[in-house]
Amino acid sequence: MASQPTTNEPTTRRRQLLGRLSLPERTYVTDALRTETVGGILLLTAAVVALIWANVWPHAYESVLDYTIGPSGPLHLNLSLDAWAKDGLLTIFFFVAGIELKREFVAGELRSLSAAILPVIAAVCGVALPAVLFAVTNSGSGGHPGGWAIPTATDIAFALGVLAVVGSHLPSALRAFLLTLAVVDDLIAILIIAIFYSSGIKFWALGLAFAGLVLFWFLHRRGVRGWYLFVPLALVVWALMHESGIHSTVAGVAMGLMLRCHRVGDEKHSPGERIEHLVRPLSAGLAVPVFALFAAGVTISGPALREVFTQATPLGIIIGLLVGKTVGIFGGTWLTARFTRAELNPQLKWADMFAVSVLAGIGFTVSLLISELAFPGNQALADRAKAAVLVGSLLCALVATVLLKLRNRHYRELCEEEDRDLDGDGIPDVYQQDDPAWQARLTKSAERAADEHPGTGTNELR
Repeated sequence: MASQPTTNEPTTRRRQLLGRLSLPERTYVTDALRTETVGGILLLTAAVVALIWANVWPHAYESVLDYTIGPSGPLHLNLSLDAWAKDGLLTIFFFVAGIELKREFVAGELRSLSAAILPVIAAVCGVALPAVLFAVTNSGSGGHPGGWAIPTATDIAFALGVLAVVGSHLPSALRAFLLTLAVVDDLIAILIIAIFYSSGIKFWALGLAFAGLVLFWFLHRRGVRGWYLFVPLALVVWALMHESGIHSTVAGVAMGLMLRCHRVGDEKHSPGERIEHLVRPLSAGLAVPVFALFAAGVTISGPALREVFTQATPLGIIIGLLVGKTVGIFGGTWLTARFTRAELNPQLKWADMFAVSVLAGIGFTVSLLISELAFPGNQALADRAKAAVLVGSLLCALVATVLLKLRNRHYRELCEEEDRDLDGDGIPDVYQQDDPAWQARLTKSAERAADEHPGTGTNELR
C-alpha cells in the first residue's frame, strides 16, 4: 500500500527578519546610503568646528548666529542666520525625508504590512521608551517634562558617518533596516513637531499654505515640469507655513509626500526618485552640516559637563538616547519576532541587532532642533539640552563602535559575499545562483581558466 503523506510537517516557511534585499532595493539603499555617508562625515566635521568655534571665539560665534537677514514684510522673514538654518535649511532635509517615506510606502520596505511591521514597531518603541524615561527622570520639582521629545530621534547621517570613520562593514540588510527605521522615525518626529511645538496659529496663513500645497499636488499630477514653477511655489508655501505658526519644516515633508514615487510605463525612474537624486546631495552635503554648524556650538567646560550628568533635563536626554533608544528598538524587534513567529536571518545574530539599536541612539539633527523648540524662552536650558544630545550621541557612537568591531570580520565576509561577481556582468552572484545561464557562464569561465592555468578549476574560482 502506498505510504500516506506526513501531516505534521510544516507547510510554510517562517518569515525571515533582515533577509536579503531584492536587487533593485539593494541598489537604491546602496546609492542612498553612499550620499548619506558623505553627508555624515561632513556633519561630524561641522559639529567639531562648531564646538571649537563656540568655545574659542564665543562672541564671534554668537554674533554670526544672531546676524539678521531677510525681508520684514509682508511676511515676517527678517530672521537670524540661526533661524534660517533651523527653519529654512532643515526644510530641505525634511523634504527629502518626505520623499523617502513616500517611496518606502509605495516601493520599499513599508509597502506591505508584513515588511513594514518590523521597522514600524521598532521605531515606535524607539520613540516611546526614551520619552517615558525622560518624563520619569524629569518628574521631580527640578525637571522640565516639556523636553520629552528630544531623545526620540535617530540621525541616520550621523550614524553612517560614525560607520565610515570607524571602518565598520555593515551588511546591506542591517543598513536597510537602519535607513527604514530612520525614515519612520523622521515621520514621527515631524508629527511631534507639528502637534506639540507649534503655537499662535494664524489660520489665514495656514489656509493659504494649504492652497499652495494643493496647487503643488495638482501641477505635479498633471505632469507639469519645470523647476522655475515648482521652486518659487515651494518657497511661497514655506513662507506661508512659517507665518502660520506651524513649524515650516512641515511644508517640506508635505511636498515630499506629494511627489509620485512609483514608475509608470517605461519610466526608468519616477519623478520622486529623480528629484530625490538631485536634492539629497544638497540636503546631506549643505543643509544639515550648516544647521549643525549653527546648532552644535555649546560651551564645554567642567561645570557644564557636570550639569549634564547631574541635572534632570540633560540626564534624561542621555538616558533616553543611550538606554531608551537601545532597549526600545531592540525590544520592539525581539517582540515582533517572538509574536509573529519570524526567524532572524541565520547569517546574523541578535547581538548584531543590539549593536545597531545602540547605533540608532545617535540623535543629532532633529534632537538639536527639538532642543531649541522645547525651551524657546530659556537659552541656558536649551544649551544644556544640546550638550546632552552631543554627549549622549557620542556615548552611543562609542558603545556601538565597540560592539560592531567585535563582529567586523564576519560583516566583512558577508559584504564580500554580497558583492562577489565572478562572471563580471555587474549583478552580484547571490542573485543568480539559481539561474542556469549564470551557472553555464561560470562553468565555461572555469574551463577556460583550467585550460590556461592547469590545476585551477571551478572550486578555486568560487
